[in-house]
Amino acid sequence: MGMSAEEKLQAAVKTAQFLSDHKGEQTVLLDVSQTSGWTDYFLITTVRSAAHMRGLIRELRSFLPEYGISLSHGKKGDADEGWELIDCGDMIIHLMSQEYREFYDLEHLWYAGTQVPYMSS
Repeated sequence: MGMSAEEKLQAAVKTAQFLSDHKGEQTVLLDVSQTSGWTDYFLITTVRSAAHMRGLIRELRSFLPEYGISLSHGKKGDADEGWELIDCGDMIIHLMSQEYREFYDLEHLWYAGTQVPYMSS
C-alpha cells in the first residue's frame, strides 16, 4: 500500500529540511502533482562540490528509508558532471552544481509547480 498524500508531503518536507541542514543551498520544494503525471514533488538543491554531492547521496541513502521512501528507481547522472537526479517515485531529488542549476533553471521550467514552504530546524 502506498503513502497517503499527507504522508508524501511530510516526507518531501522532511527531505527538504534534511538537504538544507546538510548544507544544500537554495533548496526548493515544488509540488508538481498537477502538472506531472509521473511524480508529485521536485526537490532541487545546490551543492558546493562533487564531494559534497557524493556525501549528500550517501546520507540520503540512510535518511530516506526512515520515512518510507525507497530508491527503487535509483539515481541518474554523475556527481562529477554536476547534476545528480535521484528518482524516489513520488519525489524526484535534483542535486545540482551552481552552474547546472543556473543553466537548466528547473524552477522556471516547472513554473506551473507550486513552491511548498518548509522550515529548516
